[in-house]
Amino acid sequence: MLGILLGLICLAFLTYKGMSILWVAPVSALVVAAFGGMNLLDAFTGDFMRAFGGYAQSWFPMFMLGAIFGKVMEVTGAAESIAHFLAKLIGYKRAIIAVVVICGVLTYGGVSLFVVVFVMYPMGLALFREANLPRKMLPGAIALGAFAFTMTAFPGTPQLTNVIPATYFGTGPMSAPVIGIICGILMFVLGILWLQYRTKKLQSAGEVFDEPEGETTAGVSNSEDLPKWYLAIIPPLLIIILFNAVKLNIVVALLAGVLSGIIIFIRRIKTFGNVIKTLNDGAAGSMLAILNTAAGVGFGGVIRAVPGFEQLKTLVTGIDASPLISEAIAINVLAGATGSSSGGVSIVLEALGPQFIELAEQSGIALEVFSRVASISAGGLDTLPQCGAVLTVLAVTKLTHKDSYIDIFMCCTVIPISATIVAIILGTLGVV
Repeated sequence: MLGILLGLICLAFLTYKGMSILWVAPVSALVVAAFGGMNLLDAFTGDFMRAFGGYAQSWFPMFMLGAIFGKVMEVTGAAESIAHFLAKLIGYKRAIIAVVVICGVLTYGGVSLFVVVFVMYPMGLALFREANLPRKMLPGAIALGAFAFTMTAFPGTPQLTNVIPATYFGTGPMSAPVIGIICGILMFVLGILWLQYRTKKLQSAGEVFDEPEGETTAGVSNSEDLPKWYLAIIPPLLIIILFNAVKLNIVVALLAGVLSGIIIFIRRIKTFGNVIKTLNDGAAGSMLAILNTAAGVGFGGVIRAVPGFEQLKTLVTGIDASPLISEAIAINVLAGATGSSSGGVSIVLEALGPQFIELAEQSGIALEVFSRVASISAGGLDTLPQCGAVLTVLAVTKLTHKDSYIDIFMCCTVIPISATIVAIILGTLGVV
């Protein structure tokens, strides 16, 4: 268990300092393996690489197509067209709110948060450019919209963090709607207030929008030269409809989005050579994100392999307190240890699901409350620096932990944990 703690500290500290997760994750995993009495070579080539390769195998198609789709939306001006429309609708001064709302709508619509990052980046970049906001605020805005209230709190969200507890407790995705709505609104409002506070602080220090290194200005600044917004919205809307209403696999939905974007805006891409360049650039852009995320997952694979992990599970799932408090702490700790919200909630409920059901009957607290508290709890410590989603949003936006992690931490760790406390209080008072 000491090795797990030291490995987590090593991984969090070095990645926060801007060092590449590609080598930091294996080194940190070897620290865990050494304290766990494992053969270091076997730990790296076996447990680490199995988890690394398994994740890449499962998610590479989605990452690649998501990045290509984002590139198509960028080079055709479609993303900027939507950004201009939303900016006029909401106001350029409210660019942060616009980014959060768009991400929230996509995530609540069932689009994977990783896909949302790729799709939202060019739109967010255009909005921030027009509003002249510091670019380092973009990851926090994307994270708040995609990794917080629509992932865990709002009832009915199809994200895994909401579905898993409903499956274990037999309740359904709409569990405890009043608690979910109150906590979701709380996350949204507090997150927006934090992002606005930080933006004003940076602006007062003289910081403005800066173009990403190695990139040229995306899109066209004159909205009259952009495609119509109602055409630009067709590809992302098609993805949402195919994935949610038609229930197609996300890979198929993304492929349809890419093809529709190319067909609708072929005159803007102009040549076959430009089509190939767009595909090449998008595919290449996905590599760092998938490798960074897979490295974090590989680290989690070694943690799960050491004997101390079973002791950790026993410790955190055996807390003697109110059942809702015990549930929340256990899920938070294990979500932080694995860097995964769905991983944390799955481990705890698999171990203690029957006990929580029994405690619900004894305490008179509805199972729906246990389900909602479990879902909200999973979205707290899961976004520590080694979290795959955190690594992805930073890689895609070409920013570092030092630049932007404080905003992700506040919006997706501190504020959701505060919302968890509110959920426990409301549930104890009988609110459902």
